[in-house]
Amino acid sequence: MAISAFDLFSIGIGPSSSHTVGPMKAARMFVERLAGAGLLDATAAVSTELFGSLGATGHGHGSDKAVLLGLTGSRPDTVDVDTADAQVDHIRRTGRVTLLGRHDIGFDERRDLVLHRRRTLPGHPNGMRMAARDAADRELLTRTYYSVGGGFVREDSDDGAAAGIVADRTRVRFPYRTAAELLTHCADSGLPISGVMLANELSWRSEDQVRAGLLGIWQAMQECVRRGCEREGVLPGGLKVRRRAPGLYRTLRADEASGDGDPLTVMDWLSLYALAVNEENASGGRVVTAPTNGAAGIIPAVLHHYHRTAPGADDDGVFRFLLTAAAIGVVYKECASISGAEVGCQGEVGSACSMAAGALCEVLGGTPQQVENAAEIGMEHHLGLTCDPVGGLVQIPCIERNAMAAVRAIHAARLALHGDGAHVVSLDSVIATMRETGADMKVKYKETSRGGLAVNIIEC
Repeated sequence: MAISAFDLFSIGIGPSSSHTVGPMKAARMFVERLAGAGLLDATAAVSTELFGSLGATGHGHGSDKAVLLGLTGSRPDTVDVDTADAQVDHIRRTGRVTLLGRHDIGFDERRDLVLHRRRTLPGHPNGMRMAARDAADRELLTRTYYSVGGGFVREDSDDGAAAGIVADRTRVRFPYRTAAELLTHCADSGLPISGVMLANELSWRSEDQVRAGLLGIWQAMQECVRRGCEREGVLPGGLKVRRRAPGLYRTLRADEASGDGDPLTVMDWLSLYALAVNEENASGGRVVTAPTNGAAGIIPAVLHHYHRTAPGADDDGVFRFLLTAAAIGVVYKECASISGAEVGCQGEVGSACSMAAGALCEVLGGTPQQVENAAEIGMEHHLGLTCDPVGGLVQIPCIERNAMAAVRAIHAARLALHGDGAHVVSLDSVIATMRETGADMKVKYKETSRGGLAVNIIEC
């Protein structure tokens, strides 16, 4: 199948691409299918059941709110994040929801939105089933959806079907599934990894459109960092986690003005960028899925680092950075998973670190072999990382984890740049290992909040 950079980088709403963006898309898809079949006006009730990780941590990740917003016709990239909570409160207070903004029905959340904490569907850990009935309680339509990571949604009419991405059959210039195939294209064409990815992007849109779109993604990342540095207070959800980015930003600006010569300040700025993004994500703000929301701070942090510190950094470098990161992300989507509910946090934070490391390596002058090495290092040292959100919220350990991974990405890029590209463990091997490790990992460590810090922090 063909995967675009704009599949991996999309503007959405926090706190989770799998648990918020995916369910919102699925709910909208369902009511659009009702409308397309001429069944919307006959619909008297719509029910939704969330299974697996969606059911176990859906409340903390805002899956319930996302479904309600999706039923009204909201989209993750355009929903008004400042009024979203008020819209949901209105539905709950009135007991009514307006499907696609034009057909009003009754809604009883206790009956019509059920989160199954310990039931799963066979296709994927993030499953949801939606049904519509008429005034005589006759079934009009039933569909099953899987939120398979990064906001990707698969629709199935048969629960037993394997979940995956709906295949895009677009013919690209350089088709590849593995990193080895990607490197072969680079060798045969003489193009860098970003050049191969750009050639493929031209199968969907012009170069000007690709450039404008990716620079728009960069603008959205900068806006997210800016908002995260400005907004004070406590994050929602009950853990009483205070936003740290605004205070750190003030401190760093003061140190900068005073001429503080601490050589490690660059790490503090890097942490700031990651914290700012993930605190925005945890509060339900607008972020760039990169490639997931739980790992949304890593690529923006490393890209900010490049833009702020690299000699000669410019928009062309940003463009190539995002193309390279996307090219690496394609291999993860094709050969493994970026879903924490499927393979643990190694698939989210690990893949984002890998993408950022490879991208930074290229824009700092790395060869395709060095880029592949940097991406491999970035994932190798996240193998086995569990997904254990405390209270089902993307706050502990998720926010700090993004800052730590951003540091690792820079370290991985620098290690690779000091080598000649030759290394023992290939990116394909480490991705296969990540996939196998995720399959072996106990379910309680895969975004269910039933293992790790999610249970042990209560005892501390």
